[in-house]
Amino acid sequence: MSANTRRDFLRTTTGAGVGAALGMVPVPLAGSPAVLLRNVTPVCIASSNGLAAVDRAMQELADGSYTIDAVVRGVNLVEEDPEDMSVGYGGLPNADGVVQLDSSLMHGPTRGAGAVACLEGVKRPSLVALDVMRYTDHHLLVGEGAQRFAASMGHPIEDILTDGARRAWVQWRAGLGSAGEYLTPAESGEPVRPFERPEGLDDELLDSFDGVRPHGTINCNIVDRNGDLSSVTTTSGLAFKIPGRVGDSPIIGAGMYCDNDVGAAGSTGRGEAVIKTCGAHTVIELMRQGTSPTDACLEALRRIVRWTVEDRLLTEAGRPAFDVNYYAVNKRGEYGAAAIYSGARFAVNVDGRSRLEDSAYLFQRTS
Repeated sequence: MSANTRRDFLRTTTGAGVGAALGMVPVPLAGSPAVLLRNVTPVCIASSNGLAAVDRAMQELADGSYTIDAVVRGVNLVEEDPEDMSVGYGGLPNADGVVQLDSSLMHGPTRGAGAVACLEGVKRPSLVALDVMRYTDHHLLVGEGAQRFAASMGHPIEDILTDGARRAWVQWRAGLGSAGEYLTPAESGEPVRPFERPEGLDDELLDSFDGVRPHGTINCNIVDRNGDLSSVTTTSGLAFKIPGRVGDSPIIGAGMYCDNDVGAAGSTGRGEAVIKTCGAHTVIELMRQGTSPTDACLEALRRIVRWTVEDRLLTEAGRPAFDVNYYAVNKRGEYGAAAIYSGARFAVNVDGRSRLEDSAYLFQRTS
């Protein structure tokens, strides 16, 4: 048992004490001191690509894992999946054809936090972020230093550019050449190796990219029966990004935030918009004031809409030409998710069942 998990155990047993024995735990309410409520129904919520992740996280929790270990092992399933081109192994590379991964996490009971950004050669960056939290006095390591730290902790350094991700990058690069310097895989006569595309990356997009670069992420948040919380976000970031670009995912308070007095929240979508509005932290602060998880997500999205003023980022209707999704669970086990546009879904496991649910939204998608 690590130092952090020992502190987690001691804090839970001594802090809850008699209340836990009576089936009650302290839960703060907006504007009032902590009060005792009945045991919380454990809940795990994630982005739509996290159906297997919430299932595994809740199984880990049932088997006795701490909340932080449960959510990390959940997202590891997505990070390890070579067919998911938005996270971990198989993630789409940057403009130089190099996969750079980002991740951040927080452990509610110990107030611990760790993150890595622009990490190369490690399939599961969330595990490195966990090591940053547990074995350093820092919260964020980046680039070459993050890779050296990962190697020192025993994480293998390997080539994580899959054939599918490489083909997608070659296709994108061919679209940059004004005089046809680069050829697409089809033009080169390269045999097609079929692969399963993740949600949001369809054949038409793969064939053209048409100025649109896909991005994807998984955020996962959990609360256990004692009301203890954890959160993790992990991603390969914006496809074909400028090397060194960092989105919201490894930024504590932007792509993910957890306050054990209140709840846990995270995001997917355009990271730059989330960073500017301190997205996940905003959701938590709204819940601290008594706002429900769904309404807190919606209000945080309204702030993004108000902050999006650049013409290049607006539709003809004056609305954001991109989407952002928030996911949240509070200390009571209430959960919710919302997106700027309709059609988004999220994964949740509650009462032993994993399922996809529709997200709330601000605007109806018109196309």
